Amino acid sequence: MLTGYERGMMRVFVAGATGAIGTRLVPQLIEHGHEVIGTHRSPGNAERVRALGAEPVALDLLDAPAVHRAVLEARPEAIIHQATALTGVRFGRSLDRSFAATNRLRTEGTDALLAAAREAGVRRFVAQSFASYRYAREGGPVKTEDDRLDPDPPAMARETNAAMRHLDEAVTNAGGIALRYGGFYGASNDGLVRPVRRRQFPIIGDGDGISSFIHLGTPPPRPCSRSDTTEQASTTSSTTSLPPCASGFRPSRWRSAPSRPATSPCGLRG
Repeated sequence: MLTGYERGMMRVFVAGATGAIGTRLVPQLIEHGHEVIGTHRSPGNAERVRALGAEPVALDLLDAPAVHRAVLEARPEAIIHQATALTGVRFGRSLDRSFAATNRLRTEGTDALLAAAREAGVRRFVAQSFASYRYAREGGPVKTEDDRLDPDPPAMARETNAAMRHLDEAVTNAGGIALRYGGFYGASNDGLVRPVRRRQFPIIGDGDGISSFIHLGTPPPRPCSRSDTTEQASTTSSTTSLPPCASGFRPSRWRSAPSRPATSPCGLRG
């Protein structure tokens, strides 16, 4: 008898099931026949996970023993790491300050999930990474897997870049997949729209830089690019390859957005 994995249907453990990506990913996984276990932090989000069609599990990814227990009890065949801590975050001049909690999830949380995955014999591991603002300011505006990351990121983003590099390397060294997303906009609870309208959105250089943005509409967004040492894959299919797209240059300086239409800051694209 074929296992669920061999039939293409798996038990999938989604860390961060109530986030901007998780709430769109979980229904897709279920639609494709997978059984989903979704983690959440806030007690009230258990019902939200159930409404998506998944089995809820309350979990703090920074509690390594709890992560170990949750993964072993769930017995997943795949883990998808989508956990961030960006709800209500105020974005300013320091990315490191804004992403401090998320950086811990991308380092300590990733390590805890990978250790639990090894112990549980999980066959597939996919994690959320990021593309924009990470590449060296050289060559053309469209970056691919072969382009060099910035060896000297700005001081306000060094910890954030180091956390993403840690995730990329830890996951791919373990045989997993790190998907480098672009930015997102367009959801009903979008945190990007308000600062744009208030002219508080940071602009790269003099506003002539290029950054990737993905519209959070229907269907859910596709990742911007991939970092995969073993195969090309998406979070819902193990055979769908992902094309590279425009990614941001390192910001030379941050400033408030000038007076311009709120729908087109920094080259927003749907």
